[in-house]
Amino acid sequence: MKKLHTLLLALCALGLGTEARAGAAKTTYPVVFAHGMGGFDNLFGNDYWGDDYGMFVGDTCSLFETPCNEDIDSGQKTFVGQVQPFQSSEVRGLDLANDIEGYMASTGATRVNLIGHSQGGLDARKAAKVLYTRKGYTVVAVLVSVSSPHRGSPVAKYILDLKPGVTSVIAALAEFYGDVVYGPGNDGYAGAKQLVYNDYSSTDGVTTGAKNFNINNPIDARYASRYVSLITAQNGINVNPALYLVSELFYDIDGDGYCVDDCDNDGAAGKGDGYANEGDDDGLVGINSQQMGYRLKYSESTFGFDSVTTDTNVPYMGDINTPSTSAQMTSTSSVINQDHMDVVGLGPDTFDEPEFYASIIHYIASHD
Repeated sequence: MKKLHTLLLALCALGLGTEARAGAAKTTYPVVFAHGMGGFDNLFGNDYWGDDYGMFVGDTCSLFETPCNEDIDSGQKTFVGQVQPFQSSEVRGLDLANDIEGYMASTGATRVNLIGHSQGGLDARKAAKVLYTRKGYTVVAVLVSVSSPHRGSPVAKYILDLKPGVTSVIAALAEFYGDVVYGPGNDGYAGAKQLVYNDYSSTDGVTTGAKNFNINNPIDARYASRYVSLITAQNGINVNPALYLVSELFYDIDGDGYCVDDCDNDGAAGKGDGYANEGDDDGLVGINSQQMGYRLKYSESTFGFDSVTTDTNVPYMGDINTPSTSAQMTSTSSVINQDHMDVVGLGPDTFDEPEFYASIIHYIASHD
């Protein structure tokens, strides 16, 4: 028995113990991850919420397990939502709420925290409202969005403006891919219209777009106790190759000008400042679209644990459609130097996704 005890101590010293080297505190309530457009939970062994090698960032470490995220507590509870890869956030958010409700019923959890990437940040807001309506209390403690187009994406409008010859092909590919991943019900056209700020079509019989979605699913303390967002932007050859080619050959977002509405009709609230070829977007979303609630600051540490803190330089945004200051749309304060896909492990790159999400979990733990 003494030898076994000595062995376990040695393993712990090497970082192989069940709670060794964890930098993030355990959250009170489980953390639910909500993927973006075209997302999945696990595809051919690669996790959407993974590092460059496909390891799920919420995978806790047990004795002798590898790979795993050694930066989170071994008792941390995480869950990955599964919604249609291509649909509006009204549909996807409802699916996410159903997923979360099933998870809560099976685990006994009374509340959850949400982390949504890209469109998943909009889905999370819809889900939070649905869960409040169903349960009669605030189910979501902390709602975190990462690189989310809360006020639209110019790329979505650019694609839609290419008209049927292109959009029909994209819709067909979206339906085929989506049906393979999760089954029927995908609609790439509806998904794209969701990410344009204003209603894209006045003749299709339905009001769509981020502006209308924000009215129907506002930041409200009844739906989530705390709303926070992380903002990404990157320019040049460090951008994911596919996004780099889009910006260089087709369309480069000018995403750091201020205007309450979509003043240059590019699909996102705000307007450009006249200089598109700069770090004002992450390839798909401009920085003038990404803040919701408190803006967060991500700080990397060479020798210690990375951290996420509240950025007090930029005011809280309580009304997404009507920013109270221009800084909420134009400030580069705390903007993370990564493109839209690097923050969910589409590499290869040097970004440490496991520690990034561990630091977000640690932030959540201090507020849930």
